[in-house]
Amino acid sequence: MKYFYNIFVLWILLITLDKCEGLGVNWGTRASHPLPPDIVVKLLKENGFNKVKLFEADPGVLKALGRSGVQVMVGIPNDLLAPLSASVRAAEQWVQQNVSSFISKNGVDIRYVAVGNEPFLKDYKDTFLNTTYPALQNVQAALIKAGLSRQVKVTIPINADVYQTDTGVPSGGNFRSDIHGLMMNIVKFLSDNGGPLTINIYPFLSLYADPHFPIDFAFFSGTSSPVVDGSISYTNVFEANYDTLVWALEKNGFGSLPIIVGEIGWPTDGDSNANIEYAKKFNQGLLDRISRGIGTPKRPTPPDIYLFGLVDEDTKSIQPGNFERHWGVFYYDGAIKYQLNLGNKQSLKAAKGVRYLARKWCVMAPDANVMDPNLPDSINYACSYADCTSLGYGSSCGGLDVKSNASYAFNMYYQTMNQQKGSCERFHNLSVITTIDPSPSSSNFGRSSSNCRFEIMIDVGRHETRVNPGTSSATKIKHFSLVLLVLVFMLHY
Repeated sequence: MKYFYNIFVLWILLITLDKCEGLGVNWGTRASHPLPPDIVVKLLKENGFNKVKLFEADPGVLKALGRSGVQVMVGIPNDLLAPLSASVRAAEQWVQQNVSSFISKNGVDIRYVAVGNEPFLKDYKDTFLNTTYPALQNVQAALIKAGLSRQVKVTIPINADVYQTDTGVPSGGNFRSDIHGLMMNIVKFLSDNGGPLTINIYPFLSLYADPHFPIDFAFFSGTSSPVVDGSISYTNVFEANYDTLVWALEKNGFGSLPIIVGEIGWPTDGDSNANIEYAKKFNQGLLDRISRGIGTPKRPTPPDIYLFGLVDEDTKSIQPGNFERHWGVFYYDGAIKYQLNLGNKQSLKAAKGVRYLARKWCVMAPDANVMDPNLPDSINYACSYADCTSLGYGSSCGGLDVKSNASYAFNMYYQTMNQQKGSCERFHNLSVITTIDPSPSSSNFGRSSSNCRFEIMIDVGRHETRVNPGTSSATKIKHFSLVLLVLVFMLHY
């Protein structure tokens, strides 16, 4: 009897395990045709993402997350830092409208408020230097007044350029001299109020910024040239970067401050190193670390990690590079780009219930001449209003011929304009509508074009408001299993 009891308990424990326990993801909404929030919440839950990071308090998104079982970090955009830093009352109003109301009325499980997003980036030239810390203080005061400070913690997502090492190894880590005093104030404030420091780490950007960066050091499969720091050999840039921050905190008396990895991932387009092969290799390596509970040499316990990102965003700024619109594990419509093993024999699942515009495309007319003097201006016009980042050198559609290149641009404009009547007629009689998918196949084009897709956009007008996604069947099974486990122990003892 004891044998069968042990087997039963073991079975219950196994089926209650998460796919990647504690896995988070960033949900960005900079899209011309965004997925409906209820479909996204189902996508999160079906793929085991039980934590989500938002860049702003979008009411539709927050409502969809209500009673979903997904923990939420809600962000405050940088352009709100100034008003929130100037007035406690403004912070109280923001907390009431974007935190308190959604917790009490909609049952949203908000755990963190992220004050700003990488506000100390050198590229911002000190724009937010004097407003971030006061805004942090005022938001914390507002959470205390609302009676939420134990449930909801404040944090600031920072870029890895706020710290550095003068010795070239993690143990030389410290905060930048120009913001050292400010960072000490922030770190002490977070420590005093139980808040974590959130860090964004992007190995891809190391490779993008330096063509001589050792590519194998960006991934998790080892390197022939590790970074040796005393008795520690670092074989990947993630661990080296993370531990540089840990050393910076230790040197300044905050060695136990919790750290969250707020953004980490790999893009699939917009650069020669932004491709599906590398993205799958990086993200699978990251997921394997999470599943196996691997931390870093300085902190063996793995931190909470938010993958960047969930879906592509075709209206996101491309100032850093064309790759900025292609960080998603999924395409803009929730379709799977590449498969990932999430652990426990689970793989990615695509979004369900997505409705599209009509199956038609706008392409360059068969009888149009590629030497037509109006063609360059027509392509430029199309790409001024639509996302053509996949056409760049080394990108997924970078190997198209002139006619296919123009067709891609025309179609992206046509789809972005919701296939409106006349939107395919703006190109000086160079374009025509077709019902035959013009997407190239790998047999007809080179490797760089084998993943080129001529999109059809989501029909945002056809998606009706849906009921709250509620609790998934997998979650219900897990809860039922936990109840069974409790009953077994009660009967046994």
